Amino acid sequence: MRFRRVELLKKLCALAAVAMLIVLTAATVVEKYCGTPYVVRHVYGAGWFAVLWGVLASASAAYMMRRRIWKRPAVLLLHAALLVILLGAGVTWAFGRQGTIHLRTGEEGRTIADGDGAAEELPFGVRLDDFRVEYYPGTRAPMDYVSRLTFTLDDAGTAGEVSMNRIFKLRGYRFYQSGYDADGEGTTLRVTYDPWGIGITYAGYALLLAAMAGFFFEPKSRFRKLLRHPAWRRGTLSLLLLLAASSAFSRPAALPTSLPRETADELGRLHVCYQDRIAPLSTVARAFTTKLCGKNRYRRYTPEQVAAGWLFYYDDWKREPMIRIRNAEARRVLGIEGDEARLTDFNGAAAERILSGNAGTLGDAGEKFNLVSMLCGGSMLRIFPYADPADGTLHWASPVDDLPRDLPHEQRLFIRRSMNYLTELALRGDYAAMSDVLRKIRTYQVKVCGEALPSAMRFEAERLYARLDSTLPLALFFLLVGLAGYFHLCRRMVRGLPECRTVSRAMDGALAAGFVFQALLLVLRGYAAGHWPLSNGFETMQFLACCTLGLTLLLRRRLALLRPFGCLIAGLALMVSVMGESNPQITPLMPVLASPLLCIHVMLVMVAYALLAFALLNGATGTLLCLARRDEEAERLAVVGRLMLYPAVFFLAAGIFVGAVWANVSWGRYWGWDPKETWALITLLVYAAALHGDSLPCFRRPLFFHLFCAAAFLTVLITYFGVNFLLGGMHSYAG
Repeated sequence: MRFRRVELLKKLCALAAVAMLIVLTAATVVEKYCGTPYVVRHVYGAGWFAVLWGVLASASAAYMMRRRIWKRPAVLLLHAALLVILLGAGVTWAFGRQGTIHLRTGEEGRTIADGDGAAEELPFGVRLDDFRVEYYPGTRAPMDYVSRLTFTLDDAGTAGEVSMNRIFKLRGYRFYQSGYDADGEGTTLRVTYDPWGIGITYAGYALLLAAMAGFFFEPKSRFRKLLRHPAWRRGTLSLLLLLAASSAFSRPAALPTSLPRETADELGRLHVCYQDRIAPLSTVARAFTTKLCGKNRYRRYTPEQVAAGWLFYYDDWKREPMIRIRNAEARRVLGIEGDEARLTDFNGAAAERILSGNAGTLGDAGEKFNLVSMLCGGSMLRIFPYADPADGTLHWASPVDDLPRDLPHEQRLFIRRSMNYLTELALRGDYAAMSDVLRKIRTYQVKVCGEALPSAMRFEAERLYARLDSTLPLALFFLLVGLAGYFHLCRRMVRGLPECRTVSRAMDGALAAGFVFQALLLVLRGYAAGHWPLSNGFETMQFLACCTLGLTLLLRRRLALLRPFGCLIAGLALMVSVMGESNPQITPLMPVLASPLLCIHVMLVMVAYALLAFALLNGATGTLLCLARRDEEAERLAVVGRLMLYPAVFFLAAGIFVGAVWANVSWGRYWGWDPKETWALITLLVYAAALHGDSLPCFRRPLFFHLFCAAAFLTVLITYFGVNFLLGGMHSYAG
């Protein structure tokens, strides 16, 4: 009878979990077409959804008690923590309140409005004393939004300040910066009241972190048993993959005229205001070259020489076939056979169609034409700072921008004529005089801007990063090394030979060099940007590659298979990072992202993704070995896969909950059912199922386990890419 009850509880848990996964998946799709308010009202905020969570939690708790889980303290604490988190979420759902309040300077308000427009009276008054936008030095890029407030309570005033990632609390109410009026005289604050739910949820997070740490040290945990398994100690082999080769050819042709490398380098050392930040002009040159021809160099020319060529020798460069046109329709309109166009191809009706507003089917050909026009016309070169005579505000001007009429005459002439003089010197070939003028412009920049300019070390770090970064070649290198490693291991396996130490050492050297180089690039990019480089898709993929290489170096002696796996995953991550753009520009960090919790959140999730990617390749290998009836090797890989899943799931869980804390500090709620959040939860639930081999015997069968690991990675792909490109949401970025 007891056995039957346990089985019924297990089936109820499984059914509730599957139902939850189906509901969450369907909700993200429905949200795409019906909007967020619809799914919030009919799914996430509905009573039946809370009941479903309650059934899942209650059935799980009862099942754990029937299985006498208290005999395993770490496992008990882990599941208890999850129940506490659910309890906190339930309390927030049942008793929490939230809304917004809009204030103008000097105005006092006492009511907040919820999402449906219903008003709620506050037990105190709130007056906006001042609102200001703080900018990054020397630019107009927002660094923070700050509201200074006075709270009227019992005829007494209490001063408070609210900004991004800095909340103000009073009598259980929490105030968050949410928006502001275009004229800078008003602010919108998000207000939440949740005196119990947040505390309970945070207690659950703390218990969860303690349980996950304890799980790795509990002697009887399944993870410790797997560590003692012979398969982990002896290592295993891999599968046969096909090697693909690509060939490149060069086209001999005369080089267009440009500046000598030393003079072009002087040009690159100028400061420029670009994308709301002060950067080296070499950064702009690199972005221009990459956008135009798909790589950061052109033939033997550096990016600075390419930009200088277009600036000073336009007639030569307009006939150079260097504008890469990927869109087939755009190539047909331009009348070119290959994928490289000249600027002179943009003429007549072709140019009119390419540049028209209805050219959506023609790719980015028009954007590239406009980019050349902006550089050659001078509007891209905002290299001349000046203080506004009216209020002293620092501005950056290009040689063709309108200048204040009361700007000193000498300064106006310097801004207007410097580039024309440089062009004259370039055409005369007087490069020494050009270098002198460029140094004078740089001296002018330092004199006008002073401390608003980035430090010399940060400036040089960005220039070094621009010279060193070569993501695409590095990606191809790791992909080829990984494929060659697979091929080599397969041959050794077929012939029954032991691992070749020479090959292993060579791969170790490649992994170590790649890790050091990738880490250096991340450090340089982060230092140049002034924040951790984890704010967009490009940077997170770069960090994933670095994590993968580091994990491979740590674990390579345990499993020969990890060396080629690590190379392949790192290569693929780097390749993905350059799909949208070879190197997205370093930009000022959005105020909401300026939190150390963001860095911890992204790091934890990227480590989890790296381990899950290992599990994917491991599962694909194990599946083929099972089909080939190599049962012993398949079992060994299953042990390795399970060992990878435990830290992967725990890192993912920790990353999700650190992200929830960050969201609570920044946005006023620790969980908002954004599609990215929802799919992260789906991924966690799917992979967590594989850790329950005692309850789910199917996961103890190697073939099923390997197939699961290979298929489950689809949830990771949807979480990272599918949400970004298909479902949208607050977390979407395709950088």
